[in-house]
Amino acid sequence: MKLISKLKNIHFLSLMGTGGMSLLTFLFTAILYRSLSIKEIGIWFFFQALLSFLDTFRQGFLTTAFVKFYAGATEEKGRQVIGSTWYIAAGITLLLVAFNIPLLFFSHFSNDESLAFFIKYYAINLICSLPMIVAMCIAQGELRFDTLLYIRMCQVILLISFLVILNILKINSLQYLMFANIAATLLTSMLTLVMGWSGIGYFFKKQKDCIREIFNFGKYTVGTSISSSLFGVTDTFVINFMLGPSSLAVYNLGKRLMEVVEIPLRSFVATAMPSLSKAYNSGNKKEVIDIMKKYIGTITICLFPVLVVAYIAAGLAMSIIGGGQYHNTPAGDTAINIFRIFTTFALLYPADRFMSVALDAIHRPQINFIKVIVMLVVNLSADFLGVYLLGNVYGIVIGTFFPTITAIAISYYYINKDFKKFSLVNSYLSGYRELMRFVTLGLKQAKNLR
Repeated sequence: MKLISKLKNIHFLSLMGTGGMSLLTFLFTAILYRSLSIKEIGIWFFFQALLSFLDTFRQGFLTTAFVKFYAGATEEKGRQVIGSTWYIAAGITLLLVAFNIPLLFFSHFSNDESLAFFIKYYAINLICSLPMIVAMCIAQGELRFDTLLYIRMCQVILLISFLVILNILKINSLQYLMFANIAATLLTSMLTLVMGWSGIGYFFKKQKDCIREIFNFGKYTVGTSISSSLFGVTDTFVINFMLGPSSLAVYNLGKRLMEVVEIPLRSFVATAMPSLSKAYNSGNKKEVIDIMKKYIGTITICLFPVLVVAYIAAGLAMSIIGGGQYHNTPAGDTAINIFRIFTTFALLYPADRFMSVALDAIHRPQINFIKVIVMLVVNLSADFLGVYLLGNVYGIVIGTFFPTITAIAISYYYINKDFKKFSLVNSYLSGYRELMRFVTLGLKQAKNLR
């Protein structure tokens, strides 16, 4: 019972972290849409999308590999993993910064404001976030989702506070918002250093063999990590360069509500990897499939009523986030329709995400890497075709359906090569049975309390 209670606490803290983070992001977005012009908001989202995507190479390279080699390791081995992770993280950061520096001299010649803005501030954001990124790896590896919660929320709360101050002082602008973002990131990283969460003291514990292990595993697992953000950034590029920053702002306003799907997905993915890896490493292939089926089925079924309510209440939610200036306007109506289109195929996301995690857990990260390349080609093709045929952001939204289907098909094929009895239909049935068992148990406990 203690183990079950502990697992429940882990899931709860993970969900609380992602849920709390998303609620704060909603608040920040609501203030942002009331602070800047729609063009400036588009530029800001372009910066954030590209920053998040490029940083995914750093985080994706490290997070899954760190958890795999750190969880269950001896104390000395754990220190070596932390030191080696710091070494790789610093190397990736320096490499990306070195690539950015020459671009600074050419940013003034760019005709695109969004791209010039990104080039100008990318490197400083990357450097300031380094200790925070490693600290988050350690927190996840130790299943310290409370620490992960503190780190994530600290950064967003600081950013919201700075944005409110800028509004009070009436000096809110894209430039000052960037300064606020840098300050919030730097202060959060300093907190992780002061609290000892970053493990910087173990930097010199790095070992060549350990670095090689993490690097060799990470070069494939980065594919899984970027799969969910890769398509968002390609969409962002196509919209920004073909339709303009204003269209990007409207697209992001509509997509923001998809956090109702991403909140449970991100939190349960974080807890699924250790469970799947443990089952596979102990040689229990049946348990690997059972865990994956329960995650896919249970979350998909739970998402269905949430998405129905979200679909119906989309107009109200959009007014809350975007403000009255978007109510009954072409931009506001477009944002609502974008969200409703996304909800029609969002139930496919759990299958995509958890099968990708399972491929990593069964030591097949190279499949995820290949899959991401194929998905990128499909996504870009669908984006360009959608914009060409429809001439607006609806073409982008509809186009995102095709790489999702492609990802599910590829993952399903390779998982069935190793596990012959796996099927998506059984996953949904397994999820239903798990939910019914949970409900029955809850009713019995409630009855006993009377």
